[in-house]
Amino acid sequence: MALNRDFIGRAFPPSEPYEVSRVKIREFAEAIGDPNPVYRDRDAAKAAGHPDVIAPPTFPIVITLGSDALLDPELGLNFAMVVHGEQRFEYQRPLRAGDVVVTESTISGIRSIGRNERLDIQTVVTTVEGEHICTSHNVLIERGA
Repeated sequence: MALNRDFIGRAFPPSEPYEVSRVKIREFAEAIGDPNPVYRDRDAAKAAGHPDVIAPPTFPIVITLGSDALLDPELGLNFAMVVHGEQRFEYQRPLRAGDVVVTESTISGIRSIGRNERLDIQTVVTTVEGEHICTSHNVLIERGA
């Protein structure tokens, strides 16, 4: 079934605040197999010019793909048929331990590719104080729509 084109351009309310912790950063770095010490060791991060440990560049995926935008049944997304298509992040500064962030997602595009549906989602990540950290661009493919 085709995704609901009425969702193109739809913006969703900010997420609940998410605290970026040293533990979550370390767990993510371990999960992706990245041994960079700035993700684990505060002294190494400080030596590299950061106030605390920083998150790997793909860490925002933890908080950006949980958007309410994807859960709305009116969109018509069948999660059993979804694969991750692509992602990219545009950074203003690294996420770091202690940041408390919110996300705001917009469905920036929906189009058919053969029997599949492509869903483009843009998510802005800011601190609760309003500082822009990064923008995430994600593509999901719903197979065999």
